[in-house]
Amino acid sequence: MQSIPRAGRYVLISLAAILLGACAGQKEPAQQLIGDIEATVTAAAPEAAKYVPDQLADVQSKLGSLKTSFDGRDYAAVVTQGPAVLAAAQTLATAAAAKKDAILKALNDEWTGLAGSLPGIMTAIQNRIDLLSKKSSKKMAAGIDLNAAKAGLTDAMSLWSKAQAAFAAGNLEEAVGTAKGVKAKTDPLAASLKLDS
Repeated sequence: MQSIPRAGRYVLISLAAILLGACAGQKEPAQQLIGDIEATVTAAAPEAAKYVPDQLADVQSKLGSLKTSFDGRDYAAVVTQGPAVLAAAQTLATAAAAKKDAILKALNDEWTGLAGSLPGIMTAIQNRIDLLSKKSSKKMAAGIDLNAAKAGLTDAMSLWSKAQAAFAAGNLEEAVGTAKGVKAKTDPLAASLKLDS
């Protein structure tokens, strides 16, 4: 009678040892997987945070879940789910680079348009101010504040110099932003001078 329970105990002990061995066998691959994912995310994070923040947050969330599983000694879950998270982490750098390229192309196109039009607009404004400043144009200049127009053009030209400097330094985002500021000044200035009339 005693031999059956004793045999049952041996079976339970053997099963426990097998399970522990299986878990212990997965600990190292699980740890390696988490380390690989962390290294990949760390390398991609600066660009990914700027260009694909949602994708980065998703991978970081999944990594957090894997770490929780690892801490709970659920190594099998880490080994099973980890490869998909690693693959997602590996796409971060590529996705960020693609988004960055698309943004830079759009900025470059925008800069090309602004750089092609703004100098001509500022020249036209200057010519209009010169024309309206002549004594023979007093009637046309009625109701136009030429001093304000001159000051506005000076501001716009100063801003345009900053935009060109930013472009020359390779800071396309700043160059386009500053050039848009120039356009925001020149459009109402041209209207106030009745440039189209």
